[in-house]
Amino acid sequence: MMILLTGGSACGKSSYAEEICVRADGPRFYLAAMQPYGEEGMKKVERHRKLRSGKGFTTVERYTDYASLVLPARGTALLECICNLTSNEMFDAEGNESDPYERVLSGVENLARQSALLVVITNDVGSDGISYDPGTEDYIRALGKINRALAFRADTVIEMVAGIPILLKGELPL
Repeated sequence: MMILLTGGSACGKSSYAEEICVRADGPRFYLAAMQPYGEEGMKKVERHRKLRSGKGFTTVERYTDYASLVLPARGTALLECICNLTSNEMFDAEGNESDPYERVLSGVENLARQSALLVVITNDVGSDGISYDPGTEDYIRALGKINRALAFRADTVIEMVAGIPILLKGELPL
């Protein structure tokens, strides 16, 4: 089963996702796609580590190539987040751009095959009506395309709004 959680920043996606995972049977894997850059990035990583502390997650930090990732056991996997994974797959260290669509989707499909439950977090982007530089616009379009494909594949799709889960597809797990 795959659950896709979307919403704006700081809307409660991570907390809700963790709550879903903690209630599931079997081992729990937290798949961290955020590549921390600088002090602010490390602060965010530390904040999420504290939130997960004591919840039984094994953390796997991996920034790209989820298509080749082998989980140690079948259980529950929480992938946080598609936005970071898309960026990591789209831009190389020199800032060169490539289409991340197939790499991201094949990675999620690989995780879904190995998991009894896969919870995937993404962000709602592109709805602010602001024009950005061409690279950012390309990223927003790529992420939107990936989010649509994941929503189609997911059994359940939930939008988080101010900490409240709004069901878009399937059934609420909690």
